[in-house]
Amino acid sequence: MAFSSAGWNVIGAAKKGNAPSMYTYTSADAIATVNTEGYFNDLSDTLAVGDVIFVHDSATPTMSIVMVASNTSGVVDVTDGTAIAMGDAD
Repeated sequence: MAFSSAGWNVIGAAKKGNAPSMYTYTSADAIATVNTEGYFNDLSDTLAVGDVIFVHDSATPTMSIVMVASNTSGVVDVTDGTAIAMGDAD
């Protein structure tokens, strides 16, 4: 699938160059799809290298953290993602 702005939320946006901004993104897309180069191209004017995105796969459900690795000429690439373990709810 493709990026959907409906799942995009700002946690804290810093001015570019001051500190990384943090975002959440919820989608039924698996992390293997979301971490593909170009997935976040619609946000190339917003995202900076080093920004952090918490990615929630609503279909599985799983959570991963990715970081913007590059953003050149409108092409955004993020890291593969670090999984966040989800324990049992008691």
